[in-house]
Amino acid sequence: MDETGSPVNQTMYRGIIGSLLYLSASRPDIVFTMRLCARFQSNTKESHLKAAKRILRYLKGTHDLVLYYSSGYLVDRKSTSGICHFLGSFIISWGTRKQNSVALSTVEAEYVAATSCCAQLLWIKQ
Repeated sequence: MDETGSPVNQTMYRGIIGSLLYLSASRPDIVFTMRLCARFQSNTKESHLKAAKRILRYLKGTHDLVLYYSSGYLVDRKSTSGICHFLGSFIISWGTRKQNSVALSTVEAEYVAATSCCAQLLWIKQ
């Protein structure tokens, strides 16, 4: 937090933060610092802009770093759901499993997980 620093153009700063947010999906090494910088979008000072530019310089110097998945690792795009059922404060059932279908959105994946959880509860009830 820099309350005494000189203010800078918020539009440019928000553009940089937006670009970094987009990159954070493939560069998990910048997520923490990018989100820390994003907290100051409404009251941007020169020190915040310097920090954002430092992240950009880091990205320029590390453009050859990538996440590598071997050819044997097959991603099927199916979400994995985890469920726990409690009776009072005692756990009576738990499990994880890969969903049967590919969800096109996070909401749809949550809906499929909730449906699976309800089916498990009905089985326990019987």
